[in-house]
Amino acid sequence: MLLNSKLYLLTYIWGVLTLPFFLILIMPYPTTNATLELPAVNQILSSCGQAPVTTLDQTNPDVAIAYDTLLQVSREVQAEGWTFNKEYHYKMAKDSNKEVPIPNNVLQIKLTENSANAEFDCVRRNGKLYDRQHHTYDLGDISGDEVECDITWEFDWVDLPEPIQNFIVSRAAVFVSQRIVGDTNQYNALQQQEAFARSTALEYETQQGQYTFFGHPQGQQNYYQSYQPYQALRR
Repeated sequence: MLLNSKLYLLTYIWGVLTLPFFLILIMPYPTTNATLELPAVNQILSSCGQAPVTTLDQTNPDVAIAYDTLLQVSREVQAEGWTFNKEYHYKMAKDSNKEVPIPNNVLQIKLTENSANAEFDCVRRNGKLYDRQHHTYDLGDISGDEVECDITWEFDWVDLPEPIQNFIVSRAAVFVSQRIVGDTNQYNALQQQEAFARSTALEYETQQGQYTFFGHPQGQQNYYQSYQPYQALRR
């Protein structure tokens, strides 16, 4: 019995290895967040009148277009910079060459406006911070082993707030409808849905950011609160 099992296993492996090369290439591509992104892809497909799927099998052209569009739009929307994915005074470590490598999930980066960075003007170049003022990647003139930066991060789907997820899905559905269906009426209807989703996302952003016309310093919460009539009436 054991001998038969081994022979069967060897036969199966040999069959896979002898498959034509093009057949091996079209196997489904695994994704890191497949179970979490699948509902979003199905929502995009259903908005465009397509049937839902059970896996993110990218050999299916519609699934591949929907999934790629979801990732593209997610990156574009996050690149706008929201309260949930922006950090100020974030310390980036220098390497042995006094250079500052930038992680792949950083969408925007700039030096924090403080006294230590006043004489430097850094931008992203070749995956590192480049000082345009002194024309070098070497940031050894900035004191310390770290450099303070303001950063906009790109997060995985699971870490995005729900209003942002809904906006991304709605926006992606508009592009997928244009690329797959091409129905003008459907495209216009999805655009209206996108506008509503964006307004909801902006409402969430204003609540999280607690913005005022007067503003407030970074890292502080003692911003000016405007006059609220109900406070006087309550007295």
